[in-house]
This record gives sequence, C-alpha cells and structure tokens, in this order.
Amino acid sequence: MSVHSSDIKRVTTHTIQEMKNRGEKISCLTAYDYSMGGIVDAAGVEVILVGDSASNVMAGHETTLPITLDQMIYHATSVVRSVSRALVVVDLPFGSYQGNSEEALRSAIRIMKESGAHAVKLEGGAEIKESVTRILSAGVPVMGHLGLTPQSIYKFGTYTVRAKEEEEAEKLLADARMLEEVGCFAVVLEKIPSVLTRQVSESVLIPTIGIGAGPHADGQILVLHDLLGITKEFKPRFLRRYADLHTVMSEAIANYVSDVKGKSFPNEKESY
Repeated sequence: MSVHSSDIKRVTTHTIQEMKNRGEKISCLTAYDYSMGGIVDAAGVEVILVGDSASNVMAGHETTLPITLDQMIYHATSVVRSVSRALVVVDLPFGSYQGNSEEALRSAIRIMKESGAHAVKLEGGAEIKESVTRILSAGVPVMGHLGLTPQSIYKFGTYTVRAKEEEEAEKLLADARMLEEVGCFAVVLEKIPSVLTRQVSESVLIPTIGIGAGPHADGQILVLHDLLGITKEFKPRFLRRYADLHTVMSEAIANYVSDVKGKSFPNEKESY
C-alpha cells in the first residue's frame, strides 16, 4: 500500500523520488524567514526553496544578482528553524559557484553547516558540471535549474520563454540528462514550453519541478509573495494568485493608523 506524502514526518530527497515514481505531484514554495517558513511547512508543502528571489521580494533589487552568500545563509537559517517536515533547499547565489568548482564546494558547505539546510540549488547545465560534481562528491544533495535562469538575465537580456527553438531545446534536454547522470536529485524547469517539459520529465528518472513550464512537470513551485498577492506589479502568465494580501495588509495598517489618530487604540481592555 502506498503512503501519501502527507503521512511522512520528514521529507527527504528519497521521498520526492518516490512521489515521482508513483505519480504523486510535488508541491514546492519559496520562503525566506521564520514566520513564513513555519506557515508553509505546516500547510504540507514538500519542498521549501530559500530562493535568491529574496533579492527581489525581501531586499527590493531588480534582479537576483546582488544577494550575497552571507545573506542567503541568514535567510536559510531563519527558515530552517521553523521547519519540522519539509525538505529545505537553498539557492547558491550568483558568483558563488560559476567557473570555480572549489569555491562552489566551499559555498555549498557553508550553507549546509551554517544554516542546517538539506540541499542546494544551482542554475545551469554543462557549463557548471564541474561545480555540481564537486559539490555532490562531498555528499551535498544538489537540485539543478534549467530554462530561464535568472542569474543569467543580463546574458539573455529578457525574461521571455526559453528553449522554443530546436537547438536550445535539445541542449536543455541534454543538460537535464547530464544533471541526472552526475547525481542531482531533481531539476527545476523555468519558463519553457509545456511540450518540452513533458519530454524532459519522461526522459529523466529524477523529479522535474516546473515554474511557468506547464502541467507536465513532476512538481510545481511559485514564489510565496507572488502566490499570496503581496507583490502586485509582477503578473506573468503562469502565476495564479491564491490571495490578495497586499490589499488585506494595506487595509489593516490603515485601520491601525486611523485608530491611533482617533485615540481609540489602545482602549481600557488593551491597557494594564
């Protein structure tokens, strides 16, 4: 008898592999702090990504490039403290692994030792194979990331859909197979055609996690602030907002200001 993932006390890389094997979809979300991490974990999400998207939604940068390794460790440590069930994966930030496999290993070890996270994620394919292999050789689980890779935004020059042309699609498929062969436990596929997602998901044994990549990935991930409607300007086609917390929070804060100005807060029951 198969066991549903909600019955598992601690999600591991083995857990999500078993989920793919039996056809159960994998739910993933980002989180960047203790409060949100605990809420996401308690809701039953299998994988929490401490994403370098913190650079955007937490620090207000235009891209993911400015965030540092120290800052990623800070966010990861905060999330790990709140999580009792989910698998916590942390992005290696821009400049901490590209082109230097020894630095990549040092960066990954720092994240694992200092934050207590369970895995790291790297963007890219063949060009980062040496870094991925070296990190894996130290026993650190690695999640890959192909398609639109935000750390390379200045190379692409646009956030448009990737791998629409045959040559790029073939490279992506080859990169996915390579990541599986060297030992990655999963791969994120970002903003690629749905038909290519299906092809990749059927061609590799490891789980695929989609974002803007259609329904054929083995799991899905969104940025928490986008899903909750905290961010307002970001409106990609693939995003489904499950709440409008921007409005809820704005109204609550405006009501607080009004009550303070009107001298109705605090009242006698709220005083000592």
